[in-house]
Amino acid sequence: MDKKNHSEFMQRAIDLSRKASIVDKTGGVFGAVIVKDGKIIAEGYNQVMKQNDPTWHAEMHAIREATKKLGTPHLDGCDLYTSAECCPMCLAAAYWAHIKHIYYGATAGDSLKYGSFADMNILDEIRKEPAKRQISFTEIMRPEAVAVWKEFAEMPDRAKY
Repeated sequence: MDKKNHSEFMQRAIDLSRKASIVDKTGGVFGAVIVKDGKIIAEGYNQVMKQNDPTWHAEMHAIREATKKLGTPHLDGCDLYTSAECCPMCLAAAYWAHIKHIYYGATAGDSLKYGSFADMNILDEIRKEPAKRQISFTEIMRPEAVAVWKEFAEMPDRAKY
């Protein structure tokens, strides 16, 4: 893909970030597009405030739209263009969706400096042992939960991730 196409796709993601934050005021300064075979197949923009949903990030929105359009949870061969570096949730979703490549505009440092988005704090929390995280974690009923996993493992037609 030539540089012109990359710029076109990134500009669309940036335009969506403006729509989210400045024009419609639905959420933070984040827009995203998913591209397959040189064409935009899905778009998303941050709607955390409008939807009262902390998971309604631009990348999550675009991934949901792309998987619906393609009829599969896996976006093999797709690229994600996002106006800012992915937060931990969106990065994990990109891995789950099998995104091939992520192109981003602003860095996590930029979103912290200009918008007080402290995504790296979440990464620091995730890296801690569960007992040391800000959110309390308690393991209960593990044998009962593992019994379902064992049953799942034995299924010949189980879903593959």
